[in-house]
Amino acid sequence: MKELLLFLSCVLCVSADGEFVSVNSTLHEDIGISGCSDSDGENMYGLDGEEKWYADFNKKEEIYPQPPFVVNPFHYQEGTYEGAVANQQVCKQNLKVDMQAYKNPPLQRDAPSGVMIYTRDEVEFGEKNYLICYVTGFYPAPVNVSWTKNKEKVTQGSSINVPYINKDGTFTQISRLQFTPQQGDIYSCAVQHLALTQPETRLYDVEVHFSLCVGPSVFCGVGLTLGLLGVAAGTFFLIKGNECS
Repeated sequence: MKELLLFLSCVLCVSADGEFVSVNSTLHEDIGISGCSDSDGENMYGLDGEEKWYADFNKKEEIYPQPPFVVNPFHYQEGTYEGAVANQQVCKQNLKVDMQAYKNPPLQRDAPSGVMIYTRDEVEFGEKNYLICYVTGFYPAPVNVSWTKNKEKVTQGSSINVPYINKDGTFTQISRLQFTPQQGDIYSCAVQHLALTQPETRLYDVEVHFSLCVGPSVFCGVGLTLGLLGVAAGTFFLIKGNECS
């Protein structure tokens, strides 16, 4: 039985140039990022556009950003974080040598090509939700995202993921803010980057977006009610017409 299970686990996927193919021919992309600068560093592993693991060098620990509903969360072997710390030391030493060899070349800078703000769930007054500030198309990483509520700076309940590399070599980052929608509140996320002369800001008006969310439902309900009334009226007159004839 053990040999059979081993055989089945082997045929479930086959490696091919950094990608693996399952039995239903679905492609999956596995990615690993290890990079550094004079003041920052990153070591992350992802799968199909989602982060599986990353090293938090500020908190000095490894992070598994998996949703709470995962039944069997996976873990890398012991020493993965320590290996990431060692890689950072090697990376910074290589960076120093390269900068000297290439005589400090100018840094390429690409401003974010897209900044969006939206909620994770449908808006309901008084119900906890998350605002998401999605930033993509920038280089180098990272960006800095700050939040405000009614023009007052907010820090509690906010978080940001580590930069995720795109296929064109630029990066994507997502910041989240936990909030409770209340009528009249206006939120904003401001994005700062080396290529921007001033922060790029997006606004979220709770009342406006709530109206947009409930509007189609209300119109649909009204239209459905009027349609049913029309059908009932038509049926009534049809019956009366047949009785008269």
